[in-house]
Amino acid sequence: MPSVLDASIARLGEIILGKEQQLRLALTCLLARGHLLIEDLPGVGKTTLSHALSRVLGLHYQRVQFTSDLLPTDILGVSIYNRDTADFRFHPGPVFANIVLADEINRATPKTQSALLEAMEENQVTIEGESRALPLPFFVIATQNPLYQIGTFPLPESQLDRFLMRIELGYPESAAERQLLQGEDRRALLAGVTPLVSTAQLLALQQQASTVHVADALLDYLQAVLAFSRQSPHFRHGLSPRAGLALLHSARAWAFLGNRDAVLPEDLQSVLPPVVNHRLLADASPDESLSAQSPADLLLRAVPIP
Repeated sequence: MPSVLDASIARLGEIILGKEQQLRLALTCLLARGHLLIEDLPGVGKTTLSHALSRVLGLHYQRVQFTSDLLPTDILGVSIYNRDTADFRFHPGPVFANIVLADEINRATPKTQSALLEAMEENQVTIEGESRALPLPFFVIATQNPLYQIGTFPLPESQLDRFLMRIELGYPESAAERQLLQGEDRRALLAGVTPLVSTAQLLALQQQASTVHVADALLDYLQAVLAFSRQSPHFRHGLSPRAGLALLHSARAWAFLGNRDAVLPEDLQSVLPPVVNHRLLADASPDESLSAQSPADLLLRAVPIP
């Protein structure tokens, strides 16, 4: 792995304590040119993680607090009439940034949530009939509260599928929480962070990650996973071709972070849970042991490595 990425993970680990796996997955998601959904309770560090990434990587950062009265124009921007020049001038919204934090995305209505669909898929937005390119790299981090909380709207499946990964942070371990309680305030630490990567470097790293070798045997394994998800009675529907590409891109980026020039089956297995668990819906099974497993666990157990 390039030393600059090693240093970035170490610096992020000084701010987000005891969550190296989640930090690696977040960076993998960025290197794979995907978008990240973080689902967890308030107060576990979701917003801090997104802000820390932007500071360490030197990227332009914008935060949008999603609420029930948020409108699509509040995200995308709007043209306002200029009386002096007698024309309309476009004022870009917060989506025109490298890292966009959609905080508590499921507190907004589905109409507002869908304003991000084109941006996340095509790195552009169409406003008033004109397509406007978004800056590169472009990375959406959305946070989501559990659906049982008051005032939340479930994300449509089309929106969920735009997120390359979904992760949870969870409560910190005892030692990490003690360090958090005794240490400096996280916001103060963020203020002192200096960028370790330039935008040009990050774009080059994304390109390098996309060229990691994938052997035919690994593609056989990936296709076996996809086929099982589509044929198994345990799932309401199988993984789409887009999900297959998401697994491939994520495995390449994960291998790149591990300083490997070829993808191993273990790389695919490492990224399988965050990539597929929000895409697959498990059907009720008479076997309680199967019902208790996540979709990724079922796939890992059922599909042998060729």
